[in-house]
Amino acid sequence: MTTSHAIPDNDRPPPVRAAFGAVTWKEIAYLLTNLPLAIVGFVYAVVMVSVTGGLSVTAIGIPLLACGLYLSRQMGRLDRARARALLGVRVDEPTPIPGPKRSGGFFPWLWTSIKDPVGWRTVLYQLIRLPWGVLTFTVALTGLFVLWPVLPYLARLLANADRAMVRGLLSPSDDLERRIAELESDRGVVVDTAAADLRRIERDLHDGAQARLVALAMGLGLAKEKLLEDPEGAAAMVDEAHGEVKLALQELRDLARGIHPAVLTDRGLDAALSSVASRCVVPVKVAVDLPQARPAEAIEGIAYFVVSELLQNVSKHAGPGARGASVEVWRAGARLLIRVSDDGRGGADASGGGSGLAGLAERLGAVDGVLVVDSPAGVGTTVTAELPWRDRG
Repeated sequence: MTTSHAIPDNDRPPPVRAAFGAVTWKEIAYLLTNLPLAIVGFVYAVVMVSVTGGLSVTAIGIPLLACGLYLSRQMGRLDRARARALLGVRVDEPTPIPGPKRSGGFFPWLWTSIKDPVGWRTVLYQLIRLPWGVLTFTVALTGLFVLWPVLPYLARLLANADRAMVRGLLSPSDDLERRIAELESDRGVVVDTAAADLRRIERDLHDGAQARLVALAMGLGLAKEKLLEDPEGAAAMVDEAHGEVKLALQELRDLARGIHPAVLTDRGLDAALSSVASRCVVPVKVAVDLPQARPAEAIEGIAYFVVSELLQNVSKHAGPGARGASVEVWRAGARLLIRVSDDGRGGADASGGGSGLAGLAERLGAVDGVLVVDSPAGVGTTVTAELPWRDRG
């Protein structure tokens, strides 16, 4: 008869664990792959510089140099991807060089390409990588067999040096590069917003005033046919058409007011915002403290649009408990500040994609503006917007 005895917990063997963590193994893999990739990069950089330097006195030397720097850029992209995968280094991609058509022709593109700082820094990166690759490969390989107790510390030290080189030589040139990328993104937001506005105007015209005018024309045609046979019926139809005309005119006025109201052009933000506030379902106090000089028309139009949208949100989402709202507009140095507050139910969130507040934040960001939302649930909502101040004319 066989008996089994339970093994006490303190006598159980420890669980099997990896000698090094995943991050350490990734760093070791990066150090070991440095040498073969460094050899390829070094050979390419030396051959490219030598050949293009020797051919620079000929007609093909400069275009060949431009192509060589372009290929260096692509090698830098691969190095950034490897560092991102194995070292966790997040480096923004540099702004691509525009093609000949966008650069204004072949020769402007050629000049831009041969003085590309990203390409030249990538060449420098490939040249200094060979001795560094030899060192890191030797240390990592030796450490795996001889120095394994201290290998994690050595790997982290060498990997940190690699991280510094990647950030220093393979990142965008400077703040200007990052600013260009931001402006390209903002330009896309502006284009998308303009297209959405055009679609909205077209939809409002087609579904509103246009449909009403078509019905009006048909009604007047029927009234014309009945004018002799049934004068009283024709008069009733004309009276109904008169009411349709008034409604169509009101819809057209509302549409024009949503695009750019005449009162904003003639009397400025104070009168225009007071007009918007009068249509809100809750009482709104408007306080506009601006100097005699008005901001640029584009800034003034965006400020009007922001307040209009925020007051629409108050009408829709503040809830039946809302007793009032306020709109404040003032200038602080080179910024135009707008604050719209209400005492409704709160809970507004500008982080959700596709929401109205997120769309406002994108539109403001396209002109270097900022939108800040403070909306604790049950307390109310305060939205602050900042726009750059630019003088009119």
